[in-house]
Amino acid sequence: MSSLKEKIAHIPEGSAALFFIQIFATLGFAVLYSTLVLYATKKLHFSVADATAIMGVFGAFNYGLHLFGGYLGGRFISNRNLFVGGMVLQVLGCGIISLGGTEQLYWGLGLFLTGSGLNVTCLNMMLTQRFKPEDERRESAFLWNYAGMNLGFFIGFTVAGHFQLQQNYPGLFIFATIGNFMAIVLAVFNWKRISDLNTPLLQAGPAEFRKRLAVGLAILVGLVPVVYFMLHQAGTTGSLVLIISVLVGIVLLSLTLMHQDRRERRNMTAYLMLTLGSLVFWTLYQMAPMGLQLFAVNNVDRIVWGAEIAPQWIQNINSFVIMIGGPLMTFVFAALRKRGLNFDIPVQFSAALILIALGFLVLPLGIGFAAQNGLVAFKWIFISYILQSIGELLISPVGYAMIGKLAPAKYQGIMMGSWMLMTGTASILASYFSGMIPEATEGMASATNPTYHHIFSMLGWGSMAVGIVLVVMIPFLRKLITNGAEQEQAA
Repeated sequence: MSSLKEKIAHIPEGSAALFFIQIFATLGFAVLYSTLVLYATKKLHFSVADATAIMGVFGAFNYGLHLFGGYLGGRFISNRNLFVGGMVLQVLGCGIISLGGTEQLYWGLGLFLTGSGLNVTCLNMMLTQRFKPEDERRESAFLWNYAGMNLGFFIGFTVAGHFQLQQNYPGLFIFATIGNFMAIVLAVFNWKRISDLNTPLLQAGPAEFRKRLAVGLAILVGLVPVVYFMLHQAGTTGSLVLIISVLVGIVLLSLTLMHQDRRERRNMTAYLMLTLGSLVFWTLYQMAPMGLQLFAVNNVDRIVWGAEIAPQWIQNINSFVIMIGGPLMTFVFAALRKRGLNFDIPVQFSAALILIALGFLVLPLGIGFAAQNGLVAFKWIFISYILQSIGELLISPVGYAMIGKLAPAKYQGIMMGSWMLMTGTASILASYFSGMIPEATEGMASATNPTYHHIFSMLGWGSMAVGIVLVVMIPFLRKLITNGAEQEQAA
């Protein structure tokens, strides 16, 4: 008991509060992420192509705005203030969507995406600031926080599936509204514990702070109609996100090449290489609410032991693995390292790519064993999600922690944001692959199975190839990612 108390006492102040805030902050996103395509097609009668395109933009804005969120929070509003302001927009967005109708969907998404897009980076920055760069507890903290986020996903997906089977969409979006409001309550209750600790804004005087705060709030509110407009132009917006991603990549490459500190330049180089590899992973992963969901609804036998499995519940396979595996992995990694096994960042990234490749390659195998009506047995998509989830557990938490380890202090915000922008880019790419799927309806599994077989095989073998390349490059990446003593010797 005393050992447990000592461990709790050594947890940096605010870390536990951020864990619980993360759970409630995730609920609204979980509902929209798992239900948007189904709501748009079944309730609002969007075509599959239009619904998928909006879902792609949803992911792109949610993750892409993280780049700007890191900058806005660190220099204008403060991470704490921006997080709460973003949650207020999410509450308003879910409330408006619950009213029903196409126009309410666009305005609700405009509010929600502005909020969620800007405030997630702030939560991660508040957490990472509570640890020094050399503090090994950082990885464990992000694994625990990631488990909290997936607990929010688990609750959100479970409730979404229940309302989906009842076709009660207004009730579902009201639930999301209440969940997000609770995140605001927890943040206010822990206001001092989650304060910013190390940002450029802290150097500003009171007058300068008020000026920056006013500018930041104006930007926060002004972004809503911009997002609303761009949601109406989903195709053009997707292309714009890809262009911005390329430009950000060029900027980061230039910053890396021009950086004077050799140690930090080598770390930034490793970051860029690993980010390119992770783009492949997240492109496949973002197929879950798009192509994979359509496959599950129309081409998978979802009757298991006499009960119908709601589409959102299938995504709970992922949440369950992360919730259980996140804390467990902290102990596994510690045990492996005590035995001298170097299960480091390059190894985790490589393994993640290979696992998600296998997760996609089992689906064509399942299609090959489909029943006469074309429906694929549920076990195949179950296995696929298990493999994808283990891969996510390897790459996502360590990806966030990697920013604190590899990014120079003055670039932490933009590099955290660019990591999430990369995920948004993957969402657009996933929507393009999902758009290759022809219009599908229940009872037409045999007609669309060949297309799914082709897409899943192409994505699976592509990820496998990139994973193998990273395996080969592990020794080189390890030379770039060195500890403090080795870095000083190299310089």
